Amino acid sequence: MKFLDQAKVYIRSGDGGAGSVSFRREKFIEFGGPDGGDGGRGGDVWVEAVEGLNTLIDYRYQQHFRAQTGVHGMGRNRTGAKGKDVTLKVPAGTQVYAEDNETLICDLTEVGQRFRLAAGGNGGFGNQHFKTSTNQAPRRANPGLPGEELTIWLRLKLIADAGLVGLPNAGKSTFLATVTAAKPKIADYPFTTLHPGLGVARIDAREFVLADIPGLIEGAHEGVGIGDRFLGHVERTRVLLHLVSAQEESPGKAYKIVRGELEAYGHGLADKPEIVALSQVDILDADARKKKLASLKRAAGRTPILLSAATGEGVQEALRALMAEIESERDE
Repeated sequence: MKFLDQAKVYIRSGDGGAGSVSFRREKFIEFGGPDGGDGGRGGDVWVEAVEGLNTLIDYRYQQHFRAQTGVHGMGRNRTGAKGKDVTLKVPAGTQVYAEDNETLICDLTEVGQRFRLAAGGNGGFGNQHFKTSTNQAPRRANPGLPGEELTIWLRLKLIADAGLVGLPNAGKSTFLATVTAAKPKIADYPFTTLHPGLGVARIDAREFVLADIPGLIEGAHEGVGIGDRFLGHVERTRVLLHLVSAQEESPGKAYKIVRGELEAYGHGLADKPEIVALSQVDILDADARKKKLASLKRAAGRTPILLSAATGEGVQEALRALMAEIESERDE
């Protein structure tokens, strides 16, 4: 299944049904009078977070949704039926924005949450409502009110406990594949990861959800490389695991590049708790390991974890550090 995290959708609620103009015509009833029924209300358009979805791919193939028009009123005081509603089913973590793609309408963070995006039009009154002492046989009824129409943007932000950030080829996908059952694409070239990935990591009989996003490069916040489009997927995380590859000439410089992009993106990413790890250390000898660890330590202002997903070195330590931060945030 392809991953799609943003979609533009047109919606329209149903028009209200028209009221009826009708008169009683029973035999032996001398003065019948009006008996036109009211029109039914138009259908609403709802958005609902459901289980079993992790992409907005359905909205790539259908972008127009219209609720049903209310049924017109009928004689014998019969009110028309309400039009059928339309429900847009989306994954938990979906935000709905107005047409300008900036005004937030609603944020569905939990399965089962619903929000009415467009209300159906009210049905019109039948002629029975217009009877007065001086107008015993009104020949007018109201038309139904029109429904609402608008264009919205659906934007998905994955909900995970921890997020992986770093430059391309920092070993993020390898780490995700090692500690979870996820099977991301892994190869020895930049931007192997083109879409965010999710997996469930387990440590000391406890579990948390881990998100991997495509690598960042300098200028990502201005659209360089894949840009910062996927950073929204780690906005909701409680802690970041920042991986810096041991293949980097200067791990300290590589660390500062990604930190600069996080700060430029904003939305509180730079303020999140961060675990720093020097990854792929299995390729280093003792002297190179010491030198690169010192470079990263100076830049990060803390002692990094030495990590190798290939040999398993430091993996348990990294998971425990992430779990400790996640539980601390949950308690708060």
